[in-house]
Amino acid sequence: MQDKDLYQQILGLSSPWTVVDVHLDHEVQEIRVRVEHARGVKFYCPECDTKCPCHDHAGERRWRHLDSCQFRTVLLARPPRVNCPTHGVKNVKLPWAEKGSRFTMMFERFAIDVLLAAQTVKGAKGILRTSWDETCHILKKAVARGKARKTGEVMPRIGIDEKAFRKGQNYITMIYDLDNSTVEAISDGNDTESGNRCFSQLSQDQLNGVEAIAMDMSAAFVKSAKANIPLAETKIVHDRFHVMKLAVEAVDKVRRGEHRKLSIEGDDRISKTKYLWLTGQENLTDDQRSRFEAVYSQELETGKAWAYKEMLRDLWCHEDASSATAFFKDWYKRVMHTKLTPLKKVAKTIAERLANVVSYCAHGITNAVAEGMNSKIMSIKRRVGGYRNRENFKTAIYFYCGGLDLYPR
Repeated sequence: MQDKDLYQQILGLSSPWTVVDVHLDHEVQEIRVRVEHARGVKFYCPECDTKCPCHDHAGERRWRHLDSCQFRTVLLARPPRVNCPTHGVKNVKLPWAEKGSRFTMMFERFAIDVLLAAQTVKGAKGILRTSWDETCHILKKAVARGKARKTGEVMPRIGIDEKAFRKGQNYITMIYDLDNSTVEAISDGNDTESGNRCFSQLSQDQLNGVEAIAMDMSAAFVKSAKANIPLAETKIVHDRFHVMKLAVEAVDKVRRGEHRKLSIEGDDRISKTKYLWLTGQENLTDDQRSRFEAVYSQELETGKAWAYKEMLRDLWCHEDASSATAFFKDWYKRVMHTKLTPLKKVAKTIAERLANVVSYCAHGITNAVAEGMNSKIMSIKRRVGGYRNRENFKTAIYFYCGGLDLYPR
């Protein structure tokens, strides 16, 4: 097989395109493959698909292709242009590359695979032998392509959560599809307007199709959901993890306060026991469990707070909202008769939002998907040492977590 025939097969070219020359430049370690089309061929207008004769040709262009025999491989051609009666002179669509691209579709597909595997532009560009700008351009173009292809399918169960972009009060808000574990919308900030901007990226059919939405106890997100989702009052589910986080933090406040009082008296019984109270019993080692039981048996205020916190976990074990409500009211009365001020504050907070806490019994959703996605995003963020540019950060989230159709075709 001759070189021309070989590269005809490698490039997957068919009539009217043929390889007319293959040149190896040892000095720059590059193989140049020149492609031409047969004379008299008619091409389709890229706007209306009208078949027109070739009008002229644009200047010669280069497209980076997959390396062959360890050499950088470049395809060269002069793109034909047609003079459409309706749209005027237009460059025709080329079978090996998308409009405006400097890479063949085969190379872009490979580059996307490498980016997904490496999870950093820096790591991918070293493998691809491309510049940072070229690699980043492929990533951004893939995201734009994927977002343009989205069909706006209804997402019955969604979640909304915030994510820190940089240190300080610097956040982005994201909407998740809980069933497909994908990020569907991103906006700057973490207030009501940020939520509204996120919801505005969904179609009206998608908003109407929401059956349940998981979120933390942020008043801003509640307000935004009620403004955008029909009958949101019955669809909001305050995430179990965030509710229990409030209770865990209250236990720690009780522990710290009691530890200060005991330390004044020279009593260090609960010194270095912080994580024994904060960690679930099922996650303690045998040694930690023995230490915990020894301290818990002394009937300290911290032990009482921990017991009420553990009791609250049963709230999500009920089959219906009415029984969960009855359970909470009993728990609430017990807590309010104690002197555990931090826990009483938590009880009041939950009581104010009780309907949207026990709604878990009807919808059975949590923001666990959001927390998992946040961990993935943090992992990507750490690999690159953080993002300076907010738009690059959002693009990376869509690329790795958006569930988009990224590949050219």
